[in-house]
Amino acid sequence: MRKEFELYVNQRPAKTFRGIKSLYYDHIDLIIFRENLEEFYSGIEHYIDSSRSAAETIGIITRRGSERIIRYAFEYARKHKRKKLTLVHKANILKYTGGLFLNVGEEIAQEYPDIKFEDKIVDNMAMQMVMNPYQFDCIVTTNLFGDILSDLASGLVGGLGMAPGANIGDEVAIFEAVHGSAPDIAGQNIANPSAIILASVMMLDYLGEFDAAKKIETALSKVIEEKKIFTCDINSENYVSTSEFADAVCRALE
Repeated sequence: MRKEFELYVNQRPAKTFRGIKSLYYDHIDLIIFRENLEEFYSGIEHYIDSSRSAAETIGIITRRGSERIIRYAFEYARKHKRKKLTLVHKANILKYTGGLFLNVGEEIAQEYPDIKFEDKIVDNMAMQMVMNPYQFDCIVTTNLFGDILSDLASGLVGGLGMAPGANIGDEVAIFEAVHGSAPDIAGQNIANPSAIILASVMMLDYLGEFDAAKKIETALSKVIEEKKIFTCDINSENYVSTSEFADAVCRALE
């Protein structure tokens, strides 16, 4: 569906909710913008010998693809009064593909003097996100790195059960829980609905329904902050079902 509708932006926020135990006590609020169509996830791979003893994956990065995602990240940062954008790459090793992505970022950054711009090599970025996530605001990167770093970011704020996501193009947008359909626990009524609730909040915000989005997020925050009702991914010793948690959010909304 991402390819079908040209959904070149994968937007994944990571935000602390008071009441969820984590390694970090201060408020984390960062957003990762992941290029969604190119590089190693474009599906260009094959075996290179008849015995299938070796395989090759081709990652293509284009100027157009880089410009779209980087400009989107800058525009989002400006619209939402964010102060800083970090571009993540591996241009020291991937000199052509990573180099192109970095060069495009440096060029576009000159058009946004109101937003602080920096770049970081991906391995250093992973370390820095764990050591001090507060130094980051908006992050833009390529497909593979964005997939990995966004899951790392969700681990800073409670895990995939708290991780919403959006896939956005010029004409179509699709919103989802980052964990997907979670087939291993499907039908057991134990999944954390917070991720899909927050994805719905993102959808409402995208549609301009700001009041409705705020009310739902506030209701979810209230339930979590009370520290009484959690699903098993957040509290494995004292937890409720998916439907019970959702009912609590609905009561808070009312």
